[in-house]
Amino acid sequence: MKLICYLSNGYPTIEKSVEMARIYTEAGCDVIEVDFPSRNPYLEGEFIAGRMKSALENCSDYSKYMEGIVRIKNENPGTPLLVLAYDNTVEEIGEEDFVKFCLENDLTDMIYVGDNMGLQQRLIENGLKISCYVQFHMPENEVTAARNSNGFVYLQAKPMTNNIDPNYPTLKDCINHLKSIGIDRKIYVGVGIRDAEDIRMSKDSGADGVFVGSTILKLHDNVEMLTEMIKTLKSAT
Repeated sequence: MKLICYLSNGYPTIEKSVEMARIYTEAGCDVIEVDFPSRNPYLEGEFIAGRMKSALENCSDYSKYMEGIVRIKNENPGTPLLVLAYDNTVEEIGEEDFVKFCLENDLTDMIYVGDNMGLQQRLIENGLKISCYVQFHMPENEVTAARNSNGFVYLQAKPMTNNIDPNYPTLKDCINHLKSIGIDRKIYVGVGIRDAEDIRMSKDSGADGVFVGSTILKLHDNVEMLTEMIKTLKSAT
């Protein structure tokens, strides 16, 4: 099972993000989720939204973030990247320029955040693979969207509000159902993953990968502790 670690691109600087990507990789991270900081990260919590805001205060030029992502990719050739971008960010960069950047650098796996379904469809038509987020209670519209998409499924690993479909009370039940309806793409789980026990639960449930975010991000000021945490989480995969 893959360990996927989130990297706040540009926080505190783009150069520091490039350095942190190397630390992630050397510690055992399998895949790096790297973002384009959004000027309106409306689905993020205060912690990550604050990091995006700080990044953009330091550098508001998205071409510099592109350069940083290319450096991360080139300096960590064995570590795939997943790009996260909000619809408002793609629109600001320019749809054509964004697609060109992704295709030229073989960054076709993407976490797209936003309500602009027309833009999402055009990204798919232009060769990008867009993930679909499915909440733990398995709402029918999200399951249908996941079945019809072309990217990996991002499945909520834990119910945050005790909102559980009695037909799928466990993560394993959720994963088995997604597979039973014909989804044969990767199913990665995240949200609420904090420690090795969560990692083992995800693995036992049949997940192909697991996202870890704030648990890692909050250790950025202590590289030694961060490295040990990644190693511990990786050992549980």
